[in-house]
Amino acid sequence: MLAVFNKSVAKSPVELQQSPQNGAVSALKDGFLATHFSSTRSGSFVINLASSGFFAYSSARQNPLLPRLFAVVDDIFCLFEGHIENIAVLKQQYGLNKTANEVSIVIEAYRTLRDRGPYPAEQVVRGILGRFAFVLFDATSQSTFIASDVDGSVPFFWGTDAEGHLVVSTDTEIVKQGCGKSSSPFPKGCFFTSSGGLRSYEHPNELKAVPRVDSSGEVCGMTFKVDEGSRKGKPAMPRVGSDANWSQHY
Repeated sequence: MLAVFNKSVAKSPVELQQSPQNGAVSALKDGFLATHFSSTRSGSFVINLASSGFFAYSSARQNPLLPRLFAVVDDIFCLFEGHIENIAVLKQQYGLNKTANEVSIVIEAYRTLRDRGPYPAEQVVRGILGRFAFVLFDATSQSTFIASDVDGSVPFFWGTDAEGHLVVSTDTEIVKQGCGKSSSPFPKGCFFTSSGGLRSYEHPNELKAVPRVDSSGEVCGMTFKVDEGSRKGKPAMPRVGSDANWSQHY
């Protein structure tokens, strides 16, 4: 799966933007990366998000135990790859019917947070047990929500292209095609939002960016690790106004 977001809706971490971008291109210009994805994967689908970017996915070459799923609910777009182990518990928790699948659960969990749910975002993501990676875009609030499981079981990568747009994919070669040397693994046990940036849902500490070095000694992207020397406070869920929106505050 692949998602590219305009830098106006998903500003990637400064450290990722500042990492070497040798070989990076403009992923959105003339539909470059979407066209490349479609031409190299049979049965692919591209979902245009207008000026905000695009989603793309294909059922080709997928692990049957970690399937790719896509859904749209009330202008919330979500790509999910993997398997949720406690799916029955989460269906009951979010009031979903028996036919609901993993991607439906992620969308409903996001909507609960967005509409001032009673739990911190870390707790909600931590409650999803299994092997997964997902990318969500809320067209109404122009917000992104990206996460990976605690073990990084599903290969997941990100980077910034030549114009600073965010590229996220389960295929490292696709990210390299758009981002060159800034391509890096998405940090496991973490989630990223447009307004809150990158956070760990396993640890309260700040994340520290560490340059990655390839076999030739060149810096190629960043690895984000928990900084044991710092501790991030846990802000309460905003409760200001009837139209308070988690996606704009967290």
